[in-house]
Amino acid sequence: MRIGYGRVSTRDQHPEAQHDALTAAGCEQIFLDKASGKLASRPELSKALLVANRPKDQLVVTKLDRLGRSLEHLIELSKTLQDRGVDLVVLDQGIDTSTAVGRMFFQILGSIAEFEHALMSERTRDGLAAARARGRTGGQKPKLGPRQVALARQMYDELDERGKRRYTVEAIAAEFGVTRPTIYRHLAADAAKMEA
Repeated sequence: MRIGYGRVSTRDQHPEAQHDALTAAGCEQIFLDKASGKLASRPELSKALLVANRPKDQLVVTKLDRLGRSLEHLIELSKTLQDRGVDLVVLDQGIDTSTAVGRMFFQILGSIAEFEHALMSERTRDGLAAARARGRTGGQKPKLGPRQVALARQMYDELDERGKRRYTVEAIAAEFGVTRPTIYRHLAADAAKMEA
């Protein structure tokens, strides 16, 4: 069975052209989303993937960019379809994974995606190493400066006449405009520094 899927990304676009092309390609069921390609949630694609679940079924799209959010996402979808024995047909690009050439095309795309992912990881590691060499560390700036941490420590350690803490962690957090976990984290880091 041929299952068609189309997507338009804005309200201005009309899905009729895709619908007509999918009908002409012999699709028995057609699912159309009106959503950005970057959105993870595309309910009609989910429905199309539920229907296209038997070996020899074909998922048909007009263009490859109508199907996936990224090359990596396309490869993931292709693998899902391949595991089910479902072929992918892309009308405008003449791709058909039921043929040897179509399968080879997707294997090449998969290799390119894997290579790009490895390059991005390598560049990230190199960038972090270069930043560390210059004395910069990644991550978010601390919520409290050293002086504020010292004040928070004093407030935390201060006892009233009965020997109980004068300030609760909640009160200290409110004083500095942060959350309780932030106060606990800074106090723990301060205690670790004092022990070292």
